[in-house]
Amino acid sequence: MSFDLKIINDALLVEISGNVLSITNENKVLFEEIDQHIGRNIRKCALEISKIERIGSVGLGVFITILTKFRNKGGEVVLVNPSQQIKELLVMTKLNAIFTIVPNQKEAFEQLNASVTF
Repeated sequence: MSFDLKIINDALLVEISGNVLSITNENKVLFEEIDQHIGRNIRKCALEISKIERIGSVGLGVFITILTKFRNKGGEVVLVNPSQQIKELLVMTKLNAIFTIVPNQKEAFEQLNASVTF
């Protein structure tokens, strides 16, 4: 797994790519960086997951951990452009009921701006 973080319009864009199959040091670093942004009062997050090649239960756990971190601070997370395989996995695990899923980054930021106001 690799990732890149950017701030766009007061929201955190997290682009995740590669395989998210096991617990790695990258997971820990990602959570630490997210905690730093939340500490700077960032409450909106778009997870760009279109470049994830393979995902397992650890990957779903990464999504849930990020969602929990933001919601615990009054924020929100949206999943951006998941592959068909990931969409099916989200439906199978019923995680589609707790995540907002959007097809592109433009809609992600529109959704985040509509759902989180300060």
